[in-house]
Amino acid sequence: MSQFVAALRARVQDAQQALEAAREAGHPYEAGLHSGRLADLLELARHHGIDTAGWVDPEILAVLSEENR
Repeated sequence: MSQFVAALRARVQDAQQALEAAREAGHPYEAGLHSGRLADLLELARHHGIDTAGWVDPEILAVLSEENR
């Protein structure tokens, strides 16, 4: 795994954890910010042809898909 992929995966995991924490704490604005960041990171990975399967909880991916419609 290249350094770029490793760093990107770590940032995706950090954003996902922050999103989950914000939701659990009942902070919708903060959750929205983390959700947007996560979507941006996944788009960056897609742009570079990086397979992110298994990086993000499927439930979060479903919510991201709904938010981006």
